[in-house]
Amino acid sequence: MERVCFLGRVRPERLEEYRERHGAVWPEMLAALRDAGWGNYSLFLTQDGLLIGYLETEDYQAALDGMARTAVNERWQAEMAPYFAELDGRPPDQGFQRIAEIFHLD
Repeated sequence: MERVCFLGRVRPERLEEYRERHGAVWPEMLAALRDAGWGNYSLFLTQDGLLIGYLETEDYQAALDGMARTAVNERWQAEMAPYFAELDGRPPDQGFQRIAEIFHLD
């Protein structure tokens, strides 16, 4: 199992709206994530906009590729992009910074 952690930065003026959007993720988006192999997926958001994501998957690149093939992901990424700083024109799921795992305790 591959454990994946990533960072992003939500614009301070969009924090509340971003939280609200994740309280009502589209059912078809949730299904697409599961179908693409995203498991145990969590997002954490600090008061200053630091977003930390964590997921477990058999193959992260395959999970990303699986999502990239769905229309729902294309719509979701387009709607989420304005919430983020520091993406350099990329969709959020391609612009996040992956963090290397250096320790794990089972």
